[in-house]
Amino acid sequence: MSHPAPFKGRGAVSNLQGRFEVQLRERADDGWYTASEDEAPLPFRTHVTEEVAKSILSHNQSPDIPFGVSINPYRGCEHGCIYCFARPTHAYLGLSPGLDFESRLVAKVNAPELLRAALARPGYVPEPISVGINTDAYQPVERERRITRRILELLHDCQHPVALITKSSLVERDIDLLAPMAARHQAIVAITLTTLDPEIARTLEPRATTPLRRLRTIRTLTDAGIPVGVSIAPVIPFITEPDLERIVEAVADAGAVSAHYVVLRLPHEVNPLFQQWLQAHFPERAQRVMNRVREIHGGKDYDASFGKRMRGEGVWADLIAQRFAKAVQRHGLASEHRTRVGQLDTSAFRPPSANPDQLALF
Repeated sequence: MSHPAPFKGRGAVSNLQGRFEVQLRERADDGWYTASEDEAPLPFRTHVTEEVAKSILSHNQSPDIPFGVSINPYRGCEHGCIYCFARPTHAYLGLSPGLDFESRLVAKVNAPELLRAALARPGYVPEPISVGINTDAYQPVERERRITRRILELLHDCQHPVALITKSSLVERDIDLLAPMAARHQAIVAITLTTLDPEIARTLEPRATTPLRRLRTIRTLTDAGIPVGVSIAPVIPFITEPDLERIVEAVADAGAVSAHYVVLRLPHEVNPLFQQWLQAHFPERAQRVMNRVREIHGGKDYDASFGKRMRGEGVWADLIAQRFAKAVQRHGLASEHRTRVGQLDTSAFRPPSANPDQLALF
């Protein structure tokens, strides 16, 4: 984990394996290793830098997002999802949004201490905290670093509500904390599911848990009494879009209580990276896909306007919305994640103790 890897141009057609660098890593039940060794994704080398962060709570002002406060324990994400909207944030670190985003990670090692100090401040007013919004809080590095686990332990002890979003089965590790919190209406989990096709998933999100394993995670969490919603994201025309109704049916069968979707977003450097991936894996339909993406985003590759960026506009966006609405109605799922986050109970919150050194962080 501590050795830097040679970095190659991510997604270049001449170097399609550039993102699959060799490393030794503890294996986990993410679904890939149920097949033969030849069918498992190649391992990956990462370099982790420890950061002593100055603050940890981010406050959201966007009306498109169903939460007001969030925590991201890590910068960068090993899952390597080509469509990840957070990729451009790595440029602020002087790193590339391509391969560096996947392999040069930052761990905010003092995140639990910063959170404790924030919760202990006089006048703190609790509201649900969402964990893992920009990058997955349960990506593989969490198995060793356990920063997310420590954050949850603090929120559990303080009876502070939390909403998690992940595409990793590692969230099952923390059922011992999440189940009692859910029983007190203080925890919900959202699982991101992009496609049911394992071959598409392997190239689209190469080191994330397999689709089938994510369905098992939904069932495991549900059986533990933890409400699970599903984020069908991104909906990519002609790639994952045909799966829309089947995904809704599958997650309903697995026990999910709600679902929502987000159409493909291509901000900044994500756009050329995605189009390289598209040409490499679906050259015969690449032009059709991009034409449809532009129709959904008002003639542009991406429209970042509030109210439009998540769902798009126009005939095709309306058609996706209608298909989704009919599917969730048919399978008895709710479709409003914002309401579920807002219903988490803040009334039992108990501030933690904080020493002067912790308060000095602010």
